[in-house]
Amino acid sequence: MSGFRTYDESDAPEAARPMLQAARKRMGFVTTLAGVMAESPELLAGYNALAEQFGKSSLPGPAKHVVWITASVENGCEYCVAAHSTMALRARVPAEVVEALRDGKPLPDEALEAARRLTRLMVAQRGWVDDADVEAFLAAGYTRRHVLDIVLGVGMKTLSNYTNHIAHTPLDPAWQDQEWTRDQAI
Repeated sequence: MSGFRTYDESDAPEAARPMLQAARKRMGFVTTLAGVMAESPELLAGYNALAEQFGKSSLPGPAKHVVWITASVENGCEYCVAAHSTMALRARVPAEVVEALRDGKPLPDEALEAARRLTRLMVAQRGWVDDADVEAFLAAGYTRRHVLDIVLGVGMKTLSNYTNHIAHTPLDPAWQDQEWTRDQAI
């Protein structure tokens, strides 16, 4: 065990407290991820800023969920796969799409599969994606802006995935129904 604490608004470093209060107001609870990140208010602020910007990005809503889950599966982040699977289902992403993403399997929808494939390649190849793979993504109806939006989403997930790996972040009760383990991915 790495010894990282999970803070809340009452015991977090002073600079993190307003962010945890905002998280509770927004979600109804402070995620254990936010509680762990609060040890570094700058990390928490950076993650929140990336999440806000990715939420505003030009990618369609379902494609954003594809990016979050795919990056988390590729990075083997059990916490984030469970959290984002829950959020995707709440956003009405079809259950069969969420299940395929969790299993690392291709999607039947051509556009969502293009987003899954580019995200997977971006993470697996550390950004060194072949031009042909970018062109295939563009041919599925996306734009160059969407390519860069995926870079943003992958960056966001890298912060949370790595934090969870290092801190062994406990899974929130809200995500328990979508619990996932690394051995589930192909």
